[in-house]
Amino acid sequence: MCCGLAALLGILVHVSVTDQTVGEARDRALDRLTEVTTAYEDGDRLPPGAGVDLPGLPASLRALATDGLRGTMVGDRDTHPTMWAAGPADRGRALAVQFDYAQGAHAIDALDRAIVWSSALAIGATLLVGAFAVTRVTRRLHATARVARRISAGDLDARVNDPRTVQDTCAVQDARAGADPRAQRPPRPQDEVAAVAGALDTMAASLQGKLLSEQRFTADVAHELRTPLTGLHAAAELLPPGRPTELVRDRVATLRTLTEDLLEISRLDAGRERLELDSEPLGPLAGRVVWASGTGTEVRVLRDTRVETDRRRLERVLGNLVANAHKHGRAPVALTVDGPVVTVRDHGDGYPDYLLEHGPQRFRTEGGTKGHGLGLTIALGQAEVLGARLVFTNASDGGALATLTLPQGATEERTDGIGPEARDGHAKEDEPEARDGRGERDGNGEQDGNKGSGS
Repeated sequence: MCCGLAALLGILVHVSVTDQTVGEARDRALDRLTEVTTAYEDGDRLPPGAGVDLPGLPASLRALATDGLRGTMVGDRDTHPTMWAAGPADRGRALAVQFDYAQGAHAIDALDRAIVWSSALAIGATLLVGAFAVTRVTRRLHATARVARRISAGDLDARVNDPRTVQDTCAVQDARAGADPRAQRPPRPQDEVAAVAGALDTMAASLQGKLLSEQRFTADVAHELRTPLTGLHAAAELLPPGRPTELVRDRVATLRTLTEDLLEISRLDAGRERLELDSEPLGPLAGRVVWASGTGTEVRVLRDTRVETDRRRLERVLGNLVANAHKHGRAPVALTVDGPVVTVRDHGDGYPDYLLEHGPQRFRTEGGTKGHGLGLTIALGQAEVLGARLVFTNASDGGALATLTLPQGATEERTDGIGPEARDGHAKEDEPEARDGRGERDGNGEQDGNKGSGS
């Protein structure tokens, strides 16, 4: 807008001064033509620069004069700018006068050069100042956008901390500490970007506080339920055998599993999990998980590797995926190891659309199936702790497909197709490590991921 305004003002000044200069020259030419016409009619001698049918008279002006009209014109064929004025004479001739117009033309040229240089200088200064100001604003806006993306990705500790809002933040902290408001300096005026940055920081802090409060509440509830549930479980074991006893024990086991899952999710949400890394061959580990699950899952080892991972957490992830496939899918269920990539595939109806789009959601089930929707949520959380990538898709020929990609750096051990512990779909019963895998079964038996039901 400033550049356009400078150009518009330059054009207006040029037009105004040019019209004024040319108008004054035309008036002088017409006045002189009147004097020459009077002398011509009186038979007096004409002054220099005046005469009948002067050479160099523009043809258009000559035609105007022979038609009985008077007019003026700046000559465009002369070496020097000349102002012409012509009027009718006797016998169809043109009486004309001319005088030097170089001074007026030079004045207009000088004015045009001054307008061009001043406009260029004004536009350049405007562009520099504007670029500097806009760059500062856009840089702060980009920083705010980056922080917003970090917050949306789960980093609730991210803050913009715009310098123009820090003083206000300090004033709030001083007020909370009981400082005298009259002794505090007034805050500096904020611009719009600072207002947006401050609003984003306030929103992030409020959201973080609410989430932490909910996490503490969930952890406290789950922790407080463990003691009465332990007593309830012990009491249920003392009941006499029978159908009612079986129902009570089943519900108590379900409640215990739910409580343990809530505690595990609370620990994952808190982000305080620590890895216990060890070198593990992936094929045998997958076989132990399948054997511990007690399901007819087929294990295929296309390319075995040894990975640096937390065995307990990895078994938890694979166990939940296998349990979810059997609970909400249909046989056959296959667990495939191909280097650092592990897939669990069933042949059911596949994952629901909401899970494919937004990921697992807690306590969401569909299709009337039982479960709490925590299995895949825990699997996804443990995979993030391991630094692995867990993706949920539906196979092109039907069925749900969960793909776990472990961190790279593993070394290949063999490519013999199917591992020896998985040829019958189960791990060998004399596998010495199988008892460790069984210890995870209580965390998998009641896990619900999704399929048609939930996450």
